[in-house]
Amino acid sequence: MKDVADHAGVSIATVSFVVNGTKPVTPATRERIESSMAELGYRRNAVARALASRRTRILALAYPVLERPLSTASVEFFTSAAAAASVRGYHLVIWPVSNDGRELAELVGQRLVDGVLLMEVQLDDPRVAVLESSGTPFALIGRTRDITGICHVDIDFEATLHQAIDHLTGLGHRRLALVLGGKGERGYRTYGPFVRTAAAFEQARIERDIDGRTVEVTWSDDPESLARQVFGEEDAGGPTAALVLNDHTALRLVTGARRTGRRVPGDVSILGLSAAPETGTLSDPPLTLMRTPGPELGHLGAEALIRMLEAEDPLPPRLVPCTFEPGQSTGPRP
Repeated sequence: MKDVADHAGVSIATVSFVVNGTKPVTPATRERIESSMAELGYRRNAVARALASRRTRILALAYPVLERPLSTASVEFFTSAAAAASVRGYHLVIWPVSNDGRELAELVGQRLVDGVLLMEVQLDDPRVAVLESSGTPFALIGRTRDITGICHVDIDFEATLHQAIDHLTGLGHRRLALVLGGKGERGYRTYGPFVRTAAAFEQARIERDIDGRTVEVTWSDDPESLARQVFGEEDAGGPTAALVLNDHTALRLVTGARRTGRRVPGDVSILGLSAAPETGTLSDPPLTLMRTPGPELGHLGAEALIRMLEAEDPLPPRLVPCTFEPGQSTGPRP
């Protein structure tokens, strides 16, 4: 900073005002200082600053990449959270740590970040206890079973599911299948989105007196096997429409339906739940879907955490439903 001050012909204090934004300086002086910084190759020493302030201005987004495949929808959460953090002067890094909490405990113990955003939340998520015991500020993009006192934002799965069913029953479908991808993976039975969507589907099935069943599949099922699990054998009175809570699985189901001799949407309809529009375009025909609110929830999650760190008014919990995006994979009941 002294070199910059000498080069720009100002005091070290004035350089500090510009670097830290603590006091206003005239536009001409700021321009002179910033030009000197650029010419001299000045960079803030982030490590020294963190030691002095006990703040890194880095946020971690914990996502169990090795346990659950990334999707285009997931990336939307990442990028919007990173953009929201940047606006507030923070950096966002992704920690691909498992859901069991052990690796997360080691990382937060090193004080590498100021706070943590959790994604892919389990109803009883071990990572929450790790963060609470370490005193690390955190927020959830998702919900645990008990959310008392926990800062969170999430998809409104109930509203999303009901809107999706409205679309299909409006087309005359009365035999529906809810397809959950990820059977057999660790934590599958307590994964919040699966549990909440399945519960909402069962409630809607009873309230509307429709024939509905839940089909659990694995990430590795080939398309043909997947289609047979969901729709059954030809002319067997199986479901005429499927709601799929995983965009990769939805794409494979469209492929499998066609390979097993079914027209989409002539014979069966397929609707993706919590998917990104980019995913829909990869399907033939283009996938009808409930668009994930990833851009909004990523922003809200980062903002909620930063407000906590800056001791600002807390962001109230928010549930945001997916929105309907028309495609060509749903049509009238045959």
